[in-house]
Amino acid sequence: MSDLVAIRGPERPLPKGDDRGRPNLRGMSRDELGEWLLGELEMKRFRGDQVFSWLHDKRVASFEAMSNVSARDRARLETRASLARLTVDTIARAADGTRKLKLRTADDQALESVLIPNDDRGLTLCVSSQVGCCLTCAFCATASLGFRRNLATWEIVDQVYQAQDLLVQEARERGDEWPARVTNLVFMGMGEPLANYNQVKRAIAILTHDRGAGIAGRRITISSAGLVPAIERFGREGLGHEVGLAISLNATTDVVRDRVMPINTRWKIAELLAAVERVPIKRRRRVTFEYVLLADVNDRDEDALRLHNLVGRMRCQINVIPFNPHPHAPFRRPSQRRVDRFLSLCRGYGLRAFVRTPRGDDIGAACGQLALETPSSTVDAR
Repeated sequence: MSDLVAIRGPERPLPKGDDRGRPNLRGMSRDELGEWLLGELEMKRFRGDQVFSWLHDKRVASFEAMSNVSARDRARLETRASLARLTVDTIARAADGTRKLKLRTADDQALESVLIPNDDRGLTLCVSSQVGCCLTCAFCATASLGFRRNLATWEIVDQVYQAQDLLVQEARERGDEWPARVTNLVFMGMGEPLANYNQVKRAIAILTHDRGAGIAGRRITISSAGLVPAIERFGREGLGHEVGLAISLNATTDVVRDRVMPINTRWKIAELLAAVERVPIKRRRRVTFEYVLLADVNDRDEDALRLHNLVGRMRCQINVIPFNPHPHAPFRRPSQRRVDRFLSLCRGYGLRAFVRTPRGDDIGAACGQLALETPSSTVDAR
């Protein structure tokens, strides 16, 4: 693992438009859309609300469907803007009801998002923010893909809409009157979300808007591997009052974290935790620390004690994640006895700790497994 660098650069830039240079309107916030329509087409500001609603509430496929926009303006929009969407390559279905969507961008880049049934109602979508990942965490399969590029705002947003479209289709096939809905979002798919900060922030503004998907901010969580400057920006710009923050910690000493998460060679644990403590969050929310349990690496009794010493003073919870095996990493999942022991020690020290049950691990959709690989027997081609 010594050849792993802390942060990789992208192989290609973020697309600024389609192959004709037209911006995708699905990636503009309501205010940005209004300004663009005014500046580019001299359309009245109220048209921004109308077009935004067509795109994100009704999710129309074409400008022609925007019936309260004049035919002249629809024709002008057709020549100056794009409404492109991601395409669905395959849908893999796990025994526990999890679905993994393999999606493809206009420039033929593949990415994955994961639709997970909730215990109560609705579904959680695990959203990707990059094609591959700019980080090189040793336990994560996505790191094996390299880092192609950041995802554009509309590509992030459309993952949610593609998942919702799938739920509508499934309800129609079953004869259900009402489809299930995506109610929760976790930015824990491919990529480091805070390394694509502007696009992720804009996507959240679109997805939480009452004329858009209308997903409550309290049901959205952004996970970071420890990009300290972006965490500081997250706090400075008040995102902690809107959405949840999860930190992928995964070690209790710098020596171990350097090995499993090379980003730690840039910002050590103490600096990371200091930045997290400065993030203002709502009183009823907690910071989540994700802790991938690796056999004989970070699962010892003394790790549980050090974990308490590191974060016990903070308003937080610990998600213990037994390692999900894949061929791209040399680690092993601890025994169930070891997992239970680690959890018991954490709780004994007063930590609010839970074990995250693997979801979709039979289709390569569990935490750390996203690498564009899926057993063929589980896949529906689209």
